[in-house]
Amino acid sequence: MEELLKKMHSWMTAYMNRFVTDDEVVMQGIRIKMIHTGYVTTISRELAQHLQLSLHDVQLAEIMGLFHDVGRFRQYSIYKTFNDAQSEDHADLGLKVLAEEMPYLQELSSEDAELVRFAIQNHNKKEIAPTEDKRQLVFARLLRDADKLDIYRVLSPYLTPDGVDRAPKFIKADASQQISPDFVRDFAAGRQADYHKLRTHGDRKLIRLMWVYDVNYSWTLRKMVERGYIDLIIKYLPEQDGLEKGLQRLRNYIEQKCAAKDRVTL
Repeated sequence: MEELLKKMHSWMTAYMNRFVTDDEVVMQGIRIKMIHTGYVTTISRELAQHLQLSLHDVQLAEIMGLFHDVGRFRQYSIYKTFNDAQSEDHADLGLKVLAEEMPYLQELSSEDAELVRFAIQNHNKKEIAPTEDKRQLVFARLLRDADKLDIYRVLSPYLTPDGVDRAPKFIKADASQQISPDFVRDFAAGRQADYHKLRTHGDRKLIRLMWVYDVNYSWTLRKMVERGYIDLIIKYLPEQDGLEKGLQRLRNYIEQKCAAKDRVTL
C-alpha cells in the first residue's frame, strides 16, 4: 500500500499543477485548494490513528483526504466558482475525475475502492446517504470531520469586517453582518441551515457555528476549540436578537461532546 500511496500522491500533485496559471485571481482559489488538500490529507490520517484504526485503514483515510476535493479544480476551471449551487456538486464531479483520469483506484480491492468513493461522495452533503455498512459510516464521518476542521482554518482570516473586503470572490457573500432570521431560528433550535439560502456574510459565519452539531468525533471538536476557531466566529457575530439562545445551546453541546470518548466498531 505504501507504494500505491506514493503513486497516488504523485498523480494528485501533477493533476493540481495542471491548473497553475499566471492569472493571479484564478491562482488565489487554486492555491487555497492545493493547501487545503494537503491539510485534509494529514488530518484524515491523524484522526484515523486517533481512532486506532489498522494501518491499512489509516492509509485508506489518507487516500480519501488526498482526493476529497479533486473535483474542485475542474469545477473552477469550467465555472470560475467554488459554489456548488452555481455550478455542480464538487464531490460528484470529483468522482467523475477519478473515474476518467486517475488509474490507481483499480489497484485497491473493490470493497476499498467503493469505500473511498462513498466517503468522497458524502464529504460535502448535508447528511450522509443512508447505509447499513458500518465501515462506510466511519470513514464518511472521518472525512467530513477532517474537511470541516481545515475549512475553519481557511475561513478564519475572513471573519472580521475588513476581512470581507480581502476575501476571494468565491468566499464572499453580501457583506452585511446581519444574519437572516430563518438562520437564527435554525441556530436556536440546534439544527443545520439550508446552504442554498445563504445571503449575507453573517449567514456564512452562523453556518460555520452550526457545523459544530455535525462534527462526529470529539477529537475533531477539541481541535476546533483548542485552535480558537469557535471563539473567533462568536467574537465577530453581530448583536442580534435570538442569537444568545443558540449560543448557550452550542456551549453546552461543546462541553458535553468534548468530554466524550471516541469509539468506533468496524
